Parts: sequence; structure tokens; C-alpha cells
Amino acid sequence: MIATTAISLPFLDGWFFDLHPVIQALIAGLFTWTMTALGAGIVFFTRSVSLKVLDSLMGFAAGVMIAASVWSLLIPGMEMAESQGMNPLIPAVVGFLVGGITLRIADAYLPHLHPSFSLDEAEGVPTSWRRSTLLMLAMTLHNVPEGLAVGVLFGAAATGIDPTGTATIAGAIALAIGIGIQNFPEGLAVSAPLRRDGMKTSKSFYYGQLSGVVEPISAVVGAAAVLLIAPILPYALAFAAGAMMYVVIEELIPESQNHGNTDLATLGTMLGFTVMMFLDIALAG
Repeated sequence: MIATTAISLPFLDGWFFDLHPVIQALIAGLFTWTMTALGAGIVFFTRSVSLKVLDSLMGFAAGVMIAASVWSLLIPGMEMAESQGMNPLIPAVVGFLVGGITLRIADAYLPHLHPSFSLDEAEGVPTSWRRSTLLMLAMTLHNVPEGLAVGVLFGAAATGIDPTGTATIAGAIALAIGIGIQNFPEGLAVSAPLRRDGMKTSKSFYYGQLSGVVEPISAVVGAAAVLLIAPILPYALAFAAGAMMYVVIEELIPESQNHGNTDLATLGTMLGFTVMMFLDIALAG
């Protein structure tokens, strides 16, 4: 574990740290959902958002998720497995690949539409669903692993079976903050295209924020699951990392570089990675 001086969170001391981990995960999930809604709410102030801005923000979101997968999930999972006498590579490799494969299956069958695609480019099983529904489902698909990651980390911190101290409540908070920050552009990525296509502002906002509803639900599921089956923790952390990385590679990075703003999107990705790495190291200590 990297030695550093952790930044304290006095506004959370006492009341939050004393809560049950499932409640902590729920609050964290509600925070990330709120950030999605704030991003979607930008449509109340402008009808259109520059593609350069959207691509930069999507790149930023990708960077946050890559860093979170490594610093907040894979590394703590491997150190936890090693402390339990396991070969750390086994849960890391197995969990990571299963997470990616699970998302691939969901991606293949769940109808959804990436923001920059036309309706006839929708993925998943054929459906007559509206563009707004398909856009929302695309974001919902990758909000599930984000919520699971947050919940799993809160559950891991509460088990007390990690002598290395890598899975901590502070680390889970850092992950929730990072996920929340990158949810802002994701909410905007749903609401802005709908508003640009002529949908009413309130309805565009509704669909944008709705994509984040699954995060508090999946966060609670993740925390409860690891509390019930503590030995799966290293696998669960790697699973969440694999699922998130699939979303980054299959959706966020291609989406951010689909309009010719490659340099801006790449710099956004690097900035997002740096911000999440800083949060994890500074807050988790």
C-alpha cells in the first residue's frame, strides 16, 4: 500500500462511519445518482452542448473509471486475496474476465443506443422502443457496475477480514466521489441529445437522470452480497473492475473520439485518471 498523508473528511466523521455498510452504500449510491441528475439538468440552461465539451467530458469519465478499476478495485482485491493466503492472480484474473464477459452478454441482448448513433444503429435484440428509452438504457447498462463497485467496496471495508487495510470506508468514499464526478457528463450525454432533437426540457432531464437510478440499487446489492459471502470479496472487486473496464473500452472511449476531437478526449481521459488516482490515494491514505 502506498504511504501518504490522507485527507480527512470531518463532515463525515462520526455519523457516516457509524452507519451500517448497506446504508453507507445506499447514501453513496444516492450521491452518484444526484450527480447524474445535476449533469442532466444542464439542459435547463442550454438547448445544445458543444460536441467538443461532450467528448472531453466522456473522455474524463473514461479516465475516472480506468483509475477506479485499478486503484480502488483490482489492487485492494489482490492485496486482500494475498492476505487470506490465496494466489492474488487467480481472483484478479477470474473476476476481471467474468465481469467483462457478463457485461458483453448484457450488451449483446439489452436493447440500447449510444448517444452519437442513429436509431437504426441500436444494439441488442431488435425492438421498437423509442430513442429516449434506448439512450437511457445505454447509460443504465454501465451504471450498474459502477453502483456495484461502490457497494462492494463499502461491504469489503465492513467485513474486517482485510489486515492490509486496503479496503477502507475512506477508500469507498473516494470511489463514490470519483464515480459521482464522472456521472455528471454521463447524465448530460443522455439529456443533451434528446433536447437537441426537440424533446421538451423537462422530459430530456427526466430521461437523463433516470439512467442513474440503478446506482443506489446496485450499490445496496453489492454491499449486501459481500457481507453475506465474505470469501468472494477479492473476486467481487475484480468482477466490478472488469465490468467497468468493458464499459470504458466498448463505449466511453469510442464515444468520446467519434466526432474528430481525439486530442481533447484523450486529454480528458488523462485528467480523469489523474483525478481519480488523487482521490483514492489522498482520501484512502
